[in-house]
Amino acid sequence: MSVLVDDDLWSAVGDPTRRRMLDLLLSQGAGTATSLSGHLPVTRQAVAKHLAVLDRVGLVRATTAGREKQFRVDEARLARAVAQLADVGAAWDSRLRRIKRIAETIQRGKDATNDTDQQQ
Repeated sequence: MSVLVDDDLWSAVGDPTRRRMLDLLLSQGAGTATSLSGHLPVTRQAVAKHLAVLDRVGLVRATTAGREKQFRVDEARLARAVAQLADVGAAWDSRLRRIKRIAETIQRGKDATNDTDQQQ
């Protein structure tokens, strides 16, 4: 079972600061690097770099607002990312069920061998 994974996307959301930025943008509707930096333990310049990463993978879209860029979450892209994560989770659930069945089969074989040894 192969699930297509967008490594750049998951690398982008793997960073806790970027996840917090997405949360802020979703709750506020939009924000600039300056407004977001007031809510995060990083500089405005660091926020701008994080926003560039999120923009590159399509999770946010920028529009010019005066001297700054206003960022909004691309909800369609976010929905696709969530669906992709659900697919990855389902694939791993399936793998883990198979591993569990194999381990149980091995354990039953060992238990049967031990029962036979004890009867002799």
